[in-house]
Amino acid sequence: MGDSTPSPTPRTPNLRQAKTWDKAKRLSALRDELQARRCTTADLARRFDVGPRSIQRDIDALRRMGHDIVEHAGQAYSIPKHGTLLRPAEALAAYAAIRLAHHHSPALNSHYRHALHSISMALPERIRHTLNASVKDTGATPFAERQMEQVAAAWMDGRVLNFDYRRPNGHLETGNELCVYFIEISRDNLAPYVIGLERRRRGQVRTFKLSRMANLSLHQDTYEPDPDFDPKAFLSDAWGVIGSENPLTVTVRFAPEAAYRILEGGFPNATLIRRDGHVEVEFRAGTDKTGLPRELMPFLLGWGPRAEVLSPPHVREAWLAELRETLARYDTTPARNTA
Repeated sequence: MGDSTPSPTPRTPNLRQAKTWDKAKRLSALRDELQARRCTTADLARRFDVGPRSIQRDIDALRRMGHDIVEHAGQAYSIPKHGTLLRPAEALAAYAAIRLAHHHSPALNSHYRHALHSISMALPERIRHTLNASVKDTGATPFAERQMEQVAAAWMDGRVLNFDYRRPNGHLETGNELCVYFIEISRDNLAPYVIGLERRRRGQVRTFKLSRMANLSLHQDTYEPDPDFDPKAFLSDAWGVIGSENPLTVTVRFAPEAAYRILEGGFPNATLIRRDGHVEVEFRAGTDKTGLPRELMPFLLGWGPRAEVLSPPHVREAWLAELRETLARYDTTPARNTA
């Protein structure tokens, strides 16, 4: 006799349950928005891609849940909330730093935005609404945000991270396995980088740019943090995020018109010396395989004629070569006839 056991009937998705879940998530996000800033019905409708009537029903639902909805002129609403562990000056400093990263880095758009909302809760309502109204939607894709979530999960849970990596030359390096040690934001481009022990290929602590990491997943293996890893020491010679076992000192003379900006400070691994209106600075920076401080070079070139690289000779020559090539490529002024 054949098997008379009936085949299992495919489960039909519960659309009502899915809609309930979507609304619950929207109510939570709506509460966060109204705590962070004063919003109109139209603002919220655009933000959540629903109609104004849906927003009004959501606001009524938040009221029934016990939230103190404050109405303002022009169909605007807010939810008062106070108190974090940050003091006002600390909250403002943290807010300004994350706002800078949010507006000038294509990565982590929504994570930065949510962090800004949370930090602003330490500030009075009139300040909080002004600050959060200044945050623009950068239009960044959620690609790097999903990557950061995987990196965070690996680091927090002590799980080895699997990923492929697109090298700067375009080559795809597959099958990397990383024990995450640290996350750093580059001062050069405000992009996030992941630092850790890459155990499969080189067995060394390496630095990876988050946006170049692809196909991330958590390995079944776990790891313990290296007690000898010191991020301050690892990044001590980094101008951005790349340290080096062979750092060098680059001496640069800044013209008087740039001296006041240099004297304001804020440069890592720098020693300043004043000389007759000029300022000479010794920058200690990590080098690449060619012996050049690649992360420092764009900073030096950005000063144009107001900065002169004095030493070492091979760095000065590389700096001059960049300037000469730029001039040759873009200066189309015909040479004067001096005969």
